[in-house]
Amino acid sequence: MSSVYDFTAAAADGSPAPLADYRGKVLLIVNTASKCGFTPQYEGLEALWRRYRDQGLVVLGFPCNQFGAQEPGDAAEIASFCALTYDVTFPVLAKIEVNGPRADPLYDFLTHARRGILGSAAIKWNFTKFLVGRDGEVLGRFAPADKPESLAGAVEKALAAS
Repeated sequence: MSSVYDFTAAAADGSPAPLADYRGKVLLIVNTASKCGFTPQYEGLEALWRRYRDQGLVVLGFPCNQFGAQEPGDAAEIASFCALTYDVTFPVLAKIEVNGPRADPLYDFLTHARRGILGSAAIKWNFTKFLVGRDGEVLGRFAPADKPESLAGAVEKALAAS
């Protein structure tokens, strides 16, 4: 696979969600959790989505329970929490694993395309963010502590590229 658009994720209801549907868009892909110290970043992610979606940004949330069991809910509970607590309207897909032998193939691709600190491919915690250009190339990887609003410049640059 050469691009994120070659992958199919699962929607929250389990139906196929081909990333090819987002071809030509800039993607911000984030592993999320509802009971994490970084959970308030949902607000910043939603703000980025609302600010830039008409220019071609799509934020994709992938709930993950691998870090401190901080995403224990099922799809309905996660959707309800996101909508009621943070008014999330960007797509939140099915819960996945991002590390290890059962890691989602998309995350295997992302983590090898952009390694983290000290060259490690592994995701260290919830709210690691990947910025993907319109061509499907992984442009950047951002740490959980990087607040979504700090990514505005990188998002704008990616949106401006053709």
